[in-house]
Amino acid sequence: MTPDDTAEATRSTARTFLELRLAGDTDGLAALFADTVDWMLAENPVVPWIRPRSTAAECAAQAAELARYTVPEDTRASVDAVLVDGTDAVLMGHLSGTVRATGKSFSGPFALRLTVEDGRITRHHLYENSASIAAACTP
Repeated sequence: MTPDDTAEATRSTARTFLELRLAGDTDGLAALFADTVDWMLAENPVVPWIRPRSTAAECAAQAAELARYTVPEDTRASVDAVLVDGTDAVLMGHLSGTVRATGKSFSGPFALRLTVEDGRITRHHLYENSASIAAACTP
């Protein structure tokens, strides 16, 4: 596979990830994640959907957990840029939402680094405004 082919395969997988995430397709996401995933999201004990994960099923379930704890009609995410270099894709944008239990809102920028190997996501590192999310989860 040429470097251009690798980058295009990574871009395609990142696009599929976004489509499946938007659709809430847990089964599709589970198939897209590798059996073992290098998952990194800063742990935050007051945010119920932020926790360590490593299997495809655990990673795919994060979207459903987020939907359970937030108000779906208030959830927004926009992707402003997608940068691809070989097997790595970095998606940058903005996200916001409302925590169901408290009625408080959160918002901020995010960057998501995905690594794709053999058509499956092997790395998912999310950097986001965790202070805003924690404040929204705190009564």
